[in-house]
Amino acid sequence: MVLTEGHRADEIFVAFADALRAAGVPVTLDRTQTFLDAVAELGAGDRRATYLAGQATLCGGPEDLDRYDKMFHSWFDAREDLPRTVEKERDPIQSMPLSSEDGQGAGGDTEEDLMRVAASDTEILKHRDVSEMSPAEKALLARMFDALQPRLPRRPAHRRTPWHRGEIDQQRTLRRTLRQLGEPGRVEWRRRGVRPRRLVLLIDVSGSMSGYADALLRLAHRFAAADRRRGPVEVFTVGTRLTQVSRALRQRDAEAALVAAARTVPDWSGGTRLGETLKIFLDRWGQRGMARGAVVVVFSDGWERGDAALLGEQMHRLHRLAHRVIWVNPHRGRTGYEPLQQGIVAALPHVDYFVAGHSLATYAALTEVIANA
Repeated sequence: MVLTEGHRADEIFVAFADALRAAGVPVTLDRTQTFLDAVAELGAGDRRATYLAGQATLCGGPEDLDRYDKMFHSWFDAREDLPRTVEKERDPIQSMPLSSEDGQGAGGDTEEDLMRVAASDTEILKHRDVSEMSPAEKALLARMFDALQPRLPRRPAHRRTPWHRGEIDQQRTLRRTLRQLGEPGRVEWRRRGVRPRRLVLLIDVSGSMSGYADALLRLAHRFAAADRRRGPVEVFTVGTRLTQVSRALRQRDAEAALVAAARTVPDWSGGTRLGETLKIFLDRWGQRGMARGAVVVVFSDGWERGDAALLGEQMHRLHRLAHRVIWVNPHRGRTGYEPLQQGIVAALPHVDYFVAGHSLATYAALTEVIANA
């Protein structure tokens, strides 16, 4: 197996892990990172070592071995100089045969019926709890995230801009009159302009939030993609430590961005010390201006292993600094849920919006809450 100089080895192996996930093998970010580390240690040019490294790190059990073998050979045996991309497994609905004469398959379903079923399945998936999805469903959900087009919150700017109503722009009106040699002309209007308001995302990646971490980072990547000015959107992960992942998530490719974030975060699926990490954020970044006047979104279920009173104090500090504070809890949308965790009880008095965050539909609703904050 020879890798060409025009392709970075890690990009090829990340793409292979992505294709393996699409084929139904539950490849997580942690497994992808472990695979990359193993290949780097053993040598990317050793085909046998790469095969064994992937088998040991990417497969979750014996049921994945056969699918892994097929994917590995189809990926790395296609060409001598470069692995090729492989076609992802087609959905059963898409692979059903249709007659060329009457548009009906063996079961009598028309193409319109099949499209309606596919749309219905997609709509159902939007409302499914992310933590309860199968690997194949999560792979489809990852592609559905591309449909989200979040808008950043806005704030008034100091400068005025031309507008069709508002206050009279005396200078522009006078200039127009002078250009017309004193003849009265059209009255010019202006208003205060708007500019993006800073958005700060704090994502809990502790063990109790591990089922949602991948989806939340994909959502953060969509916001980072909307940040064309490279500044208004900042993303941190929260667990036993506070880690800034803004730069990693600004990559255009979602999979590469998530892998880069996984390399940055040292405390995946660990404990939760929200109060301590929030204090670090406010002392180091927030108090100096990052949280001042910003919309701050906290993604967490509220399971606090540290001092809940400290969390309440830091949330009070954050609420004084920020323009709006939004708390997103994946359990908020479940029937019968009550905010009884110590962390939630301590934080709620200092939260402007307390919303659900367990499905793609709730993430779409959250984007509107943020845009209108």
